[in-house]
Amino acid sequence: MAKEELLVLEGQIDEILPDGRFGVMLENDHRIIAYTAGKMRKFRIRSVVGDRVHVEMTPYDLSKGRIIFRERTPGAGPGPRGGHRR
Repeated sequence: MAKEELLVLEGQIDEILPDGRFGVMLENDHRIIAYTAGKMRKFRIRSVVGDRVHVEMTPYDLSKGRIIFRERTPGAGPGPRGGHRR
């Protein structure tokens, strides 16, 4: 049996929720709850209110999704390179 095809939509983060979840307003004016994908957590990619993101959703539950990509904001250069703080 083949795996269902995932939907990829674009939206904007409008709220930060506990436990690494975000409220995302999609381009089609639907609001969903999304969490960050594993690679974004692994590489500590931070998301803030107002960021444009790509969200992956299953056709079975259209109220939840996974943030798979955060678009770069104009004017924001790359972060500081070097050692990391704990």
